Amino acid sequence: MHQPRVAVVGAGVVGLSTALCLSRLGPPCAVTVVADKVTPHTTSDVAAGMLIPHTYPDIPIPKQKQWFRETFDHLFAIANSAEAEDAGVHLVSGWQIFRSVPTEEVPFWADVVLGFRRMTEAELKKFPQHVFGYAFTTLKCESSTYLSWLEKRLRASGVPILSRRLGDLWELHPAFDVVVNCSGLGSRQLAGDAEVLPVRGQVLRVRAPWVKHFIREGAGLTYVYPGASDVVLGGTRQEGDWNLSPDAEASRDIFSRCCALEPSLRGAAGLREQVGLRPGGRGVRLQAERVRGAAGTLRVVHHYGHGGGGVAVHWGAALEAALLARSCAPAPPADPAAPASPAPPADPAAPAPRL
Repeated sequence: MHQPRVAVVGAGVVGLSTALCLSRLGPPCAVTVVADKVTPHTTSDVAAGMLIPHTYPDIPIPKQKQWFRETFDHLFAIANSAEAEDAGVHLVSGWQIFRSVPTEEVPFWADVVLGFRRMTEAELKKFPQHVFGYAFTTLKCESSTYLSWLEKRLRASGVPILSRRLGDLWELHPAFDVVVNCSGLGSRQLAGDAEVLPVRGQVLRVRAPWVKHFIREGAGLTYVYPGASDVVLGGTRQEGDWNLSPDAEASRDIFSRCCALEPSLRGAAGLREQVGLRPGGRGVRLQAERVRGAAGTLRVVHHYGHGGGGVAVHWGAALEAALLARSCAPAPPADPAAPASPAPPADPAAPAPRL
């Protein structure tokens, strides 16, 4: 039986999860991941991996909530399985705090996370500069561990991961019937999308095993996210900045801001700096396109632009991208040995076909 050949470009959390969804959906298709960088060298490896959604202005809130809920449910099942350690997925509780009461006191995702409630006055005493906050339990992915686990799942499903640097998506034509573009910032070149821009993110990773609760200030520029082996301190959002080298002044600023929230961090050890370039500027692009050229037609599904919120919605968005890619795949060729189906009787009330 003919199986549609689908190439997924990109091996970050969006690309790998989209490829895994494609490999699990029926009817079967032949999936291949093509990427010039794999873990631990992707932008996703730098991500803090907390499931707290960003808000995308161009995506309807019900759709964002669906993506987040599907992602949360998927990872919650992993966290409650024997795969939890290998996948690097675990529950973590903590607080999101505000210096003034936010306009939206109950965010759209409040009933997806566990135990969401308003912080008590006693809890707020820990943060004397803040007047309002939420307490809840969510999930955290140890990014590199999770990416490695996704890779293993793909290979176990027979999905190859090819190391290849592309100059243009057309290089995959005609070897593949559909190309799913999950190249993130690489879409500037591969898809000619000048709207997607880097949003530079710098984080610190420290050893502070006594820190057990996450702390996120306001919209999340400053945060303390405890993980399995280290605590991630952040961060920066520098739009249009392509610099991948750690900045010492930014590190001092991040550490100072985080210590103001959690003074015990001054005793942390093993400081490590990381920088990643999030794909921002245009918002999420989840869209099918048929590109016509001299060589024929290239069927493309674009799936990129999640900025710093990709981990929080990756599985739900990947399910939608995979379904879209399957719908774009060409129909299998007719079997010449199969008997022809009789034509249905004409409907005299039906309009004449348009040519």
